[in-house]
Amino acid sequence: MLYQITNGTVSLEGEVILSHIDFTIKGKEKIAVVGRNGAGKTTLLRLIAGEIELDRDDKRQGPGISCSRRLTIGMLRQSNLMDQEKTIEEILLSSCPQRDTYSKERFLYEMEYDRLFTGFGFQKQDKKKKLCAFSGGEQTKISLIQLLLQKPDILLLDEPTNHLDVETVCWLEEYLRDYEHAVVFVSHDRFFLDRVVDTVYELSEKTLKRYVGNYTQYRSQKQKELTIQKKQYEQQQAEIQRLEELIKKFKNKPKKAAFARSRQTILNRMEKMPKPRENDVHIFTGAIEPKVLGSKWVLEAEHLKIGYDRVLLELSLRIKRGQKIGIIGNNGVGKSTFLKTVAQIAEPMGGSLVLGNQVLMGYFDQQSAMIESEKSVAEHFSDLFPAMTQKEVRHTLGAYLFPGADAAKRVSDLSGGEKARLILCELLSSRPNLLILDEPTNHMDIQAKETLESAFKAYTGTILFVSHDRYFVSQVADAILVFENQSVLYYPFGYEHYLKKSTREEGSDIAAMVLAEDQAMIADLKAVPKAERHILKEIQTEEAYVDWRLRLGAEPMERAREAVELLEREYKELLLQEKLYLGTSLDETLFSLQKDLEEAWEVWNEECLKWFELYLELE
Repeated sequence: MLYQITNGTVSLEGEVILSHIDFTIKGKEKIAVVGRNGAGKTTLLRLIAGEIELDRDDKRQGPGISCSRRLTIGMLRQSNLMDQEKTIEEILLSSCPQRDTYSKERFLYEMEYDRLFTGFGFQKQDKKKKLCAFSGGEQTKISLIQLLLQKPDILLLDEPTNHLDVETVCWLEEYLRDYEHAVVFVSHDRFFLDRVVDTVYELSEKTLKRYVGNYTQYRSQKQKELTIQKKQYEQQQAEIQRLEELIKKFKNKPKKAAFARSRQTILNRMEKMPKPRENDVHIFTGAIEPKVLGSKWVLEAEHLKIGYDRVLLELSLRIKRGQKIGIIGNNGVGKSTFLKTVAQIAEPMGGSLVLGNQVLMGYFDQQSAMIESEKSVAEHFSDLFPAMTQKEVRHTLGAYLFPGADAAKRVSDLSGGEKARLILCELLSSRPNLLILDEPTNHMDIQAKETLESAFKAYTGTILFVSHDRYFVSQVADAILVFENQSVLYYPFGYEHYLKKSTREEGSDIAAMVLAEDQAMIADLKAVPKAERHILKEIQTEEAYVDWRLRLGAEPMERAREAVELLEREYKELLLQEKLYLGTSLDETLFSLQKDLEEAWEVWNEECLKWFELYLELE
């Protein structure tokens, strides 16, 4: 146990912030602390950093905070605490424990310093500049670099991805995963947490609860817990109702009075379960289906040129009904312009763009959310959907996190994120078959984002969207359009798969990435009946496509097979070791390894079945 808080309480200005919490850091754990704004996450970091102390508690056994050894703890400080007139080199070298310029330690320190400095997007020549020459965001990066160079035993990071572009965040994820000590994070970047952390502490109602796994695994466990608690509560309430009915029925009947009293005793002794606290996120369990199915091909673009004063790029593309395509790329490359062109808000500068038959479109951007109205949310929504009863209106708004009092708020009083959520609720309730979304989750908290992610996953129509929220993209998109270098690349799998491929060793190609124009050709080819393909002499292209898909589908199957073989070798070697070294008990390790092997076999079996299904689909 590296660090431990036992039964700790923290009060600030007479208000209890953390109440009787237990918190543990083991070894090199990467821990996320999650919870709503104002829950006390930063207070917990300050407590670990030693900036504040636990309240005195005479009932607590022991000091409340214990460490396995003397620890160094580092927390990201604001950059304005540093000397603005010093050069970056002077600031960063001040943390070097070795002053001898020619020592090995100094050499290794400077190598790490260069690696961090360039990793955060700086040029080597920037080291000679004074701190005051950098922006506030850049100074925060420099503070983080200085902290990472010190390599504390416990690293405390509050929103470390703020002011960082996606490329730098990806680099930081890799660095922190391999960091040799423990790290505790507070961050709203869920994708970052998914890729880095292995333990999550949820801070809710001033208490902490520990979950093993990354952010997605924590949310899954949380949802399962809530489902079980609801079921147990409902069963107990049904039993209470049954007992009360029996008591009421028999208490005044002399022959049954003893029976009624025994039921009353059972009821009095029953430990009543509290009503489960509703999850802040609404999960849509049923499908959200469009009013009209629409044609198979939703959109067809042929040499489409987009832009305003000048052409930003040209692309050819076909989008099939039901696809959910996320668009990623740097700012200014034409992502929003493309959406506006598809939505017929901007005129094409050349080429053709054709929407399919019976395509009913819903469009959203940040301008859409700038609504003003003196009506309440419920009144505003009712006016748009007059056929809905008041009960249906309340139920729909509640599903999009406008319950009770929130539905009575004036529309004009809503925050930007709440207005955006209301517009998206209206769009999904109108049930178009094509949604065009430009940054739909901007200015929203995590609960709102996860509610909308659930809604978009339940929606069975077609979605074309732009978002900088990597977690949102990974949850919703089943294909990716990458806008870069005045071209558009199509990737037929999800964001995480794309990210793994794109971060492979330099020089290796992304086998699944194809030009959007080629994707359109492949879509055309697949639409042609097989007998006609032979006539068109396109059989070789079709075979290449099938081979490409099967090769990609086989990759996870091969990885699973390799994992099984590796575990089998370890198990056999350990078994042999137990036989050779008498008196040495390896039973616990063998049992654990055997369990891992069984799980690996199950994964391999599942991947084999997935590949076989793909094979049957392509045949």
